[in-house]
Amino acid sequence: MNTKTLNTVVVEDSETQRAVITKLAKKHTHLNVLGDYANGILALNAIRKNKVDLILLDIEMPVVNGFDLLDALEEPPQIILISDKSDYALKAFDYNNITDYLQKPIDKARFAMAIERAIRKQKQLTKHKANQEFITVTTDLQKKRIFLHSILWIEAMGDYINIVTTEGDFMVLSTMKAFLEQIPSTKFIRIHRSFIVNVTKIDNWSSTKVEVFGTKLPMSRSYKEELENRLIPL
Repeated sequence: MNTKTLNTVVVEDSETQRAVITKLAKKHTHLNVLGDYANGILALNAIRKNKVDLILLDIEMPVVNGFDLLDALEEPPQIILISDKSDYALKAFDYNNITDYLQKPIDKARFAMAIERAIRKQKQLTKHKANQEFITVTTDLQKKRIFLHSILWIEAMGDYINIVTTEGDFMVLSTMKAFLEQIPSTKFIRIHRSFIVNVTKIDNWSSTKVEVFGTKLPMSRSYKEELENRLIPL
């Protein structure tokens, strides 16, 4: 299964249980264990300093329990709760970011199932986040939010650019160079001095043309190699 690795931390006050959970996590192909922590305070500091995708979190801990830690996080990542009781399962439903609930002693197969669930959810979250990325431009004397996933191509037209999207065309006072600096280079590429295209929208290409949503756009030969380097690995 080809998927991104989840940056993971383990929070468990029992040294023995922490070692067991950390060992399981480190053996999983798609988990990158950043650290394991004996209490919520240590974990909170580490989580705030690092990009964390998943927390394997014990509930019953002294001073700061699992739910206290969750409440202290401004933007909690995915959580897999761990407890030796089933009493907390109902409360777990109050938290949208809780992906699964494991009971001790942890069964290896059940642990693997919980991680697979977290991987699937992470894919959905990543896709949703990508679909929410936008730029704000001024068109027709009004501010307009344009979502990046809706952009097909951008065409230079004198002192303006025409942003062609699935929602319509928008004329914006800008140079191509300035606009390129506003959009992610991983998703857009220049194919001609007058055209920038959304890489994910390309249907076909040749040495002189790029087809986007049925429209053939001119491509300069000097851009062909860069385009193919971007497209062929996809």
